[in-house]
Amino acid sequence: MPKSASVLIIVENLTVPLDRRVWQEARTLRDAGHTVSVICPMGGKYTRSYEVLEGIHIFRHPMPFEADGALGYLIEYSWALAWEFILTIKAYFKVGFDVIQACNPPDLIFLVAGFWKYLFGKRFVFDHHDLNPELYEAKFGKRGFFHKLLMVLERWTFKAADVSIATNGTFKKLAVERGGMDANRVFVVRSIPDVSRFKRVVPNMALRGGRKHVIGYVGIMGAQDGVDLLIEAMDDIVNVQKREDVGCVIVGSGTELDKLQALAVAKGLQDHVTFTGFLAGDTLLAALSSFDVGVIPDPKNIYNDKISMNKAFEYMTLGIPFVQFDLVEGRNIAGDAALYAADNSVSDLARQIGRLCDDEALAIAIAKEGQARAKALLQWDEEARQLLAAYDAVLRPDAAQEHHAPGLSLSRH
Repeated sequence: MPKSASVLIIVENLTVPLDRRVWQEARTLRDAGHTVSVICPMGGKYTRSYEVLEGIHIFRHPMPFEADGALGYLIEYSWALAWEFILTIKAYFKVGFDVIQACNPPDLIFLVAGFWKYLFGKRFVFDHHDLNPELYEAKFGKRGFFHKLLMVLERWTFKAADVSIATNGTFKKLAVERGGMDANRVFVVRSIPDVSRFKRVVPNMALRGGRKHVIGYVGIMGAQDGVDLLIEAMDDIVNVQKREDVGCVIVGSGTELDKLQALAVAKGLQDHVTFTGFLAGDTLLAALSSFDVGVIPDPKNIYNDKISMNKAFEYMTLGIPFVQFDLVEGRNIAGDAALYAADNSVSDLARQIGRLCDDEALAIAIAKEGQARAKALLQWDEEARQLLAAYDAVLRPDAAQEHHAPGLSLSRH
């Protein structure tokens, strides 16, 4: 890869540096000697339209609201796409770029990347974060016109891309079989935390509320994320089993947050369930370090079976034993480092949580297994090598096949 290559990353659904995956990729490219710029929305305390953080140029655009419903998504994506195009022009003249890396969702950023590729010869890397056709089907319980449209947009994105980055082996298989990409031009870069930065810290004891056991969730709260199932499980634990020794901390934000808070109140759980809102940095680590048991409540469906959950990597890295439903990629990641509840069963989710609360030896064994698995298999250095190999391939078209060594674990191939 040329030493002076300039990269422009576009991400729509989270600001930088709060998007951990994008920020790790940006840092990795910077550390390899490349000039890196990012286009993203404003969010949290990050409201500057332009700044340089750690040598990375960040161009931000306003987002008027977080979408919910078809019309909301249309407005959000149209707004973001227009801003992304404007900011590519600003980035071009202020910093310059040789490559555009587009992170979905949505599968529309190829329109911006295609403009620069086909008119100005820039290269296009598709960083495949989400399976939008499967997400639509899981969220709305149907296919139909919009599902077909999402399939078309996904296919056009792959067709325009010079190289694709997949988050796991399932994504790579879809890129090849559904997207028509050459397997040698699809690189798996998993969304795992950089353990040099992601470590246990002094826990936030205030979040424990004096409870003996604290279960926790961290992540986005959309309709497909199953946080309502976690609250229903807490209802079983507190109101059916009559346990007063278990509290729950829910970290994150999303379109369902208000509904979830209302559900907790309706179940009489306001003294047992704490919503922290979005957290990052040391504040996030302090919250995670207060968890005794982690939960991944994402229900089993066509979408979640294929997704690598960031929180699984995070729980294992921090030595937090956790419970999840038996998802294909979820089991592939965690193996014996988790307990598995029967498919979408709230009562069994509550039962498995109770097992980890009450059986200290089991919880310790699972936590140690998770840490050992994380240490052995989850190394950001390897993901960084794959990322740099993808960029080598996109800038040296004859180099793609050189970088695909067989035998890597956790569905890399």
